[in-house]
Amino acid sequence: MKRLSWFIFQIMSYAFIWSYVEASEERYTQESLNSLLYDYAIKSLRRPRTGVLYNVSLPYNLSGMEVSIIRLRTHRLWKNGVKFSSFEIPPRLLPRPFTNRVDLVYQNLGNWSSFYYNVPNYTFVAPVIGFLAYDSNTSSINHELLDLNLSWDNPVIIRFPNVSFDVRMKCVRFTTNGTLEFTNLSEKNSCTGRSLGHFSIVVPYEPTKKEKKRVIKWWMIAIAAGYVGLLLIFVCGIVGYKLFKWQRVKKMEKESEISEGLDTVWVGESRMPSAPGTRTEPVLENSYVP
Repeated sequence: MKRLSWFIFQIMSYAFIWSYVEASEERYTQESLNSLLYDYAIKSLRRPRTGVLYNVSLPYNLSGMEVSIIRLRTHRLWKNGVKFSSFEIPPRLLPRPFTNRVDLVYQNLGNWSSFYYNVPNYTFVAPVIGFLAYDSNTSSINHELLDLNLSWDNPVIIRFPNVSFDVRMKCVRFTTNGTLEFTNLSEKNSCTGRSLGHFSIVVPYEPTKKEKKRVIKWWMIAIAAGYVGLLLIFVCGIVGYKLFKWQRVKKMEKESEISEGLDTVWVGESRMPSAPGTRTEPVLENSYVP
């Protein structure tokens, strides 16, 4: 009975640990992070007032991020737009699919930016900031992400006030399907977007002097290792050829010894078969001599 109880306890423990690991892995995806931050945002609202911006308190394991939320009625969003934090949304837009109220969530990932997002061959010079819209009428379990029907004449403006302008800088938008969209940065350190999502500023990656020296060092080691490898292959080829030739001669000698019992003589370093040097002496049939 004790063994059975211990066995059941172990199974339950493994199941709990595995579910915790799966939950942790799911948490560290972009989609689940958005859902998690929105969940904290709506849970922090106590009788929220429409049109008021609320800062969200995050747990210790998400320290370094900043999240804000504002709840708007659709007709007000259509009439006035909204401006808060680093975003400026123009008027004359509607959520898609349509809903009467919209929750707009602002994210600043801070020092977590490179953990969740990556731009190959580029380096972040600003944190990744996100702007997402949700249907506030849905339950907290089913977070329905909305899109705002933006016009080309009045796009969303994303500002990065703490970044000094550089002609090499590019605005980057991270789409929900995993692709990247690059646009030019204005001299006012702002980017424009035709859709909601996450944005940042990047510059082409340039290795430091220390990294360049490290690369040159590894290239020299690789070239030296290549030469040594070629030399070893050449030596092994010669040794293999000599060994093959020696085994072939030994095989020939063995076959000659089995097929015919002949004497052998050494010629140089090779042992060769040899026939006797004298023939049988002739004998007369009759030894009588008159």
